[in-house]
Amino acid sequence: MSSTHPPSAETGKAPQTTGRPTIRDVSRLAGVSRMTVSRVISTPDLVTPATREKVLRAIDSLGYVPDRAAGSLSSRKTGFIALMLPTLTNANFAAVAHGLTEVLRERDYHLLVAYTDYDTAEEERQMRALLARRPEAIIITGSLQRRNANRMLLAADIPVIEVANLPSQPLEHAIGFSNYEVGRTAARYLIAKGFTRIGALAATPGEKVTDHRGEERVRGFEEELAASGLSRDYVLRFGEAPVSFAHGSRAMAAMLERHPDIEAVFAVSDMSAVGAVMECQRRGIDVPGQVSIMGFGDFEIGREINPPLTTIHVDFRALGQRTGRTLLEILAASEQERTQQRIDVGLSLIERASVKGTQ
Repeated sequence: MSSTHPPSAETGKAPQTTGRPTIRDVSRLAGVSRMTVSRVISTPDLVTPATREKVLRAIDSLGYVPDRAAGSLSSRKTGFIALMLPTLTNANFAAVAHGLTEVLRERDYHLLVAYTDYDTAEEERQMRALLARRPEAIIITGSLQRRNANRMLLAADIPVIEVANLPSQPLEHAIGFSNYEVGRTAARYLIAKGFTRIGALAATPGEKVTDHRGEERVRGFEEELAASGLSRDYVLRFGEAPVSFAHGSRAMAAMLERHPDIEAVFAVSDMSAVGAVMECQRRGIDVPGQVSIMGFGDFEIGREINPPLTTIHVDFRALGQRTGRTLLEILAASEQERTQQRIDVGLSLIERASVKGTQ
């Protein structure tokens, strides 16, 4: 399909193009060389303002989009950063992407985002698809669970940053917090409140679908209970990841049927915790009068329900921003200057009315 564009500065005639506009079309319309167009796109400060304005007007008029892939074949500079998330429905992972984007766009980098739905096989497929697009770095949410994916990352020879976790042996760089410590913090808090029949709600680890970060929180929670001489029988792994309001409701129903004497519950996500509060309210069980409930993540809905939810907070947007700044430093350094980064962004406990005696 052909298209007619405004007259060029050189000929006064409209250049005829077929399909996608090219850099030649832009140069003809602006009356400059293709090299000048390339400079306006890649290093605009080296072009005079008047010439730059002409070229930009021609680009806008034609709807021209630079083919960055062609230049990247030799320079390995594609302008893309890959980000692999377990889900798109979790507001905290969205906040990570938001924080990353805020920092990276200042240097004209763009995110390629994929998600796995906590499926380890899908993780490998998405990894292969992302790396095929030649990103300059890749950010993943925690350690990969398949050797093939790890091998692909090593072969890609690009910076790798693990976020939202702090593995003891990261592939390269890690920026996040200890999910194990989240669980320990929750258990210590509930124990300090004087509860002895303390439970947890999490998804069941599966062969294909597992929330590894949530499982780390439960592991820390269980070990803290054991260290205090308390039973781990009230820890319930129920259903599949990802957790949700519905998961929390069903898991809490199962908890109450198995352990009607439960005093306090930690849910590995605020999503499940909110569902658990709603299930108690449907059954006429007072929260926190009869059962105290806390979560993790500090989701907006946890602040708005009644009673508002006690939770463990991590600033995920700041985590994304910190990751972006660190990545830019890594990309700007030579290979000899690059050192392994392991950054703990910390966590904090927020007390609200869903735990007895906090307000």
